[in-house]
Amino acid sequence: MPPSDSPDLFPETVPTPRQLPAVAAPLADRMRPQTLAEVVGQGELLGPGRAFQSLVDSGDLPSMILWGPPGSGKTTLARLLTQASGARLEALSAVVAGVKEIRAAVERGREAGVAGIRSVLLLDEIHRLNRAQQDVLLPHVEAGTVTLVGATTENPSFEVNAPLLSRCRVFTLKPLDADAIETLLRRAAADAERGLGGLAVQDDAFKALAEAADGDARRALGTLESAAAVHAARATAEPLDVETVREVAGTRVFVHDRDRDEHYAVVSALIKSLRSGDPDAALYYLARMLGAGEDPLFVARRLVIFASEDVGNADATALSVATAAHLAVERIGMPEGRIPLAQATTYLACCEKSRAAYEGFARAEAALQATGSPPVPMHLRNAPTQLMRDLGYGRPQDGDENLPDALRGERFYEPGGHGPEADFKERLRHRREPGNSR
Repeated sequence: MPPSDSPDLFPETVPTPRQLPAVAAPLADRMRPQTLAEVVGQGELLGPGRAFQSLVDSGDLPSMILWGPPGSGKTTLARLLTQASGARLEALSAVVAGVKEIRAAVERGREAGVAGIRSVLLLDEIHRLNRAQQDVLLPHVEAGTVTLVGATTENPSFEVNAPLLSRCRVFTLKPLDADAIETLLRRAAADAERGLGGLAVQDDAFKALAEAADGDARRALGTLESAAAVHAARATAEPLDVETVREVAGTRVFVHDRDRDEHYAVVSALIKSLRSGDPDAALYYLARMLGAGEDPLFVARRLVIFASEDVGNADATALSVATAAHLAVERIGMPEGRIPLAQATTYLACCEKSRAAYEGFARAEAALQATGSPPVPMHLRNAPTQLMRDLGYGRPQDGDENLPDALRGERFYEPGGHGPEADFKERLRHRREPGNSR
């Protein structure tokens, strides 16, 4: 058969695919500090005489948990501390690692230990490990087979097993302040090797980037990188301006969660601001919760609870205001629901406070636990039959003692001295005097 000029559909050799260029790592990864001296922020842990510098100077690296918000430098510090201690690093993410991966990493650490090399197991997002996975780690951390460095955004006292936590030092990292983030941004814009090669940026744009980052260095650098790409596409000779930054940053995403540490921190701040009579702070934390997507009915329930627990009878209207706000949010939804919530919040912050009813009930509960269920006094009992009336059931008595004999003389409710409770206090003082029943 004569040779064909058509191309062979099944050639004996397959051409080597064209080698694609490597995709550049994100700016935040490229600008990751290479030494502890490059780290910005976390002054309470870094610097002469501080905890991390002392660890580096001593050459000792204990097992530890680094707890802090996103972009505060947990993973970077873990890598740099390992590097400074001369240990080898095994890095796993608890998002994808299971028992099999953890055991394999520990086994490699044991083999390295035989050769006289210390191993550090860096577990990012350690709070994502379940209890069984954490239990796998415990004996190896205890024996020193590996040094554990866990990084987490969640409160380790809630998320890490107590036995494992007791074998680790916990270091708390804080969100980076705007000055620290601006330093990182300027460094990235100017760096010709790892950064943006001398990108011109307006001072106001740096400040806007730092403010929008909410303490998260990774977010700040990612936004700068995106803004630089938009700026380059426009082919302008002007510096990167604040308008471009705001366009790229969009609506700020607030640091909050529905059921973890940040959630409880902001809720606590709202309640304590109400309790201290500070409507400005209370409104701020209300806005912060709603702005982050908190369930408005959850907020409304907290206000109803506060109205009884902390305001009580010092201003009985407070419960009506809070309950009405809850009903209004149910009926009208959001965003208008924020208006009755703001009204109730300011009312509760400004009105008189008393925990007397709440604390009185707590004392009554404690008495119940201490005494069990002593008989109800006869004169308080129902008397539906003549026999029961003959036995003294429901018979009126002089005096005002209605508690069981085992609790006679106990006082649970002690009214405060503000609002209507001041009148209650005087009325009860008179009623509790010997011989008075009304």
